[in-house]
Amino acid sequence: MVKIGKKAKNDDLYRAILLLKDEKECYDFFQDLCTVSELRAMEQRFEVASLLNDGMIYNDILEKTGASSATISRVNRSLSYGTGAYANIFARCKDQK
Repeated sequence: MVKIGKKAKNDDLYRAILLLKDEKECYDFFQDLCTVSELRAMEQRFEVASLLNDGMIYNDILEKTGASSATISRVNRSLSYGTGAYANIFARCKDQK
């Protein structure tokens, strides 16, 4: 277990995600794991991150996605000051195209 802040996270979930073999398995797993609203929130955040990464401005993102300005700001903070995970994923997605 790795300690984040005051709470320890359980690595089993992250290991399980790495065992998913394809997009269908991933989709099915997250459908079972999350509520519809949790999935939509994650999907929205990823879309916001992608649009910010492409240089789109807040107002256009808000109009396109319906995300709140607080969500857009939080995602932008992660893009700018986070772990770099978004940048890694966007680079891999670009490589696959």
